[in-house]
Amino acid sequence: MGLDWTWLLLGLPLAFALGWGASRFDFRQLRLENRRAPKAYFRGLNHLLNDKQDQAIDAFIEAVEIDPDASELHFALGRLFRSKGDYERAVRVHEHLIARGDVSSDDRLRAQHALAQDYWKAGLLDRTQTAYEALLGTRFELDARIALLAVFERGRDWAAAIRMARDLRGMALATDSGTIEPATRQLLASLDGRMAHYLCEQAHGADAAKAFDLLAEATTLAPTVSRAWVERARLESTRGQPASALDAFFSLAKHSPQNLPLVACEMVELAKTLAATDSTALTRVLDLIRNANEAVPAIDLMQALANGADSADAARAEFMSHLDRKPSLIAATRWMAQERLEHEQFHPQVQRALDQAVMPLQRYRCVACGFVAQQHFWQCPGCQTWDGLPAKRVEEL
Repeated sequence: MGLDWTWLLLGLPLAFALGWGASRFDFRQLRLENRRAPKAYFRGLNHLLNDKQDQAIDAFIEAVEIDPDASELHFALGRLFRSKGDYERAVRVHEHLIARGDVSSDDRLRAQHALAQDYWKAGLLDRTQTAYEALLGTRFELDARIALLAVFERGRDWAAAIRMARDLRGMALATDSGTIEPATRQLLASLDGRMAHYLCEQAHGADAAKAFDLLAEATTLAPTVSRAWVERARLESTRGQPASALDAFFSLAKHSPQNLPLVACEMVELAKTLAATDSTALTRVLDLIRNANEAVPAIDLMQALANGADSADAARAEFMSHLDRKPSLIAATRWMAQERLEHEQFHPQVQRALDQAVMPLQRYRCVACGFVAQQHFWQCPGCQTWDGLPAKRVEEL
């Protein structure tokens, strides 16, 4: 039987019409999806600008589902998850970007950097370290090294922190300062001081000879870091060398006079122990403290002068001298403790009330985050800033 060409001639136009209709349907569907994606994106942006993060997340998720290839949407979504504290979902978003084969190398690096930030915010130090180490040798190396320094500080790995600080110092010297952000430049400028603190931390767990070497290195590296002199003086004192301890405190006063209030009372006590061998020690200490107090009055300097006075009347005079120059509830309370009142039987109750009232005024406050502490810390427990708590009481700020 011969081939019937009639059906073939009729089928060709029909196939062409079906193909054309299918293509029109696909184009229409594609245009519809393309219109939906920008709408979802702009809706999410609008929610974000109105500080509605939950609605913004929902809109960006919709946009990502419509257009899975949109890398910027993934980055935006990851940042939103991180800002909301949903670190697990932020990690999944950035891990997805890293695993995709069609992502550019630059976007993959950005995703790796974002992943490291997710781990840091989540408090996963081991994963944070691994993620940032993967960025060494890339354009994110400076940021990665700064972050690794924070990781080593948080993990109290002081030897690694010192190595990283030295590497950062080398990078800072080799990098054009004009290309570094101000905050980063400020951190790089503080590296010597940070390393001095790391050496002091190492000295705590070392034997006396090793601790002395570490503290000597710290005072040489950053003589303006008061902690190194304080630790060195206290080490000398425990070794039975009060004269050397006092010399270390005098060095502190020379290099960092603003921190003299932290050790003024301690200096007076050291000088008293040296009275048998050095009759001028107490006079030299009191002269130093008095000159500092005249320049910048301070509660602890006043107390040190009162402790070094040769009589109770002289001690009370120090409190009154401070009150003449500067109103102070702390000074008034300490003066009151030395006085006998007309109704002395009520003195204990009054004194107890005053002591409780001045307690908040005697604390130290971090200038970086406002954390308040009863005792002085070299590193703020709130924001981890080194030397964030000045040597001034709250009342004096």
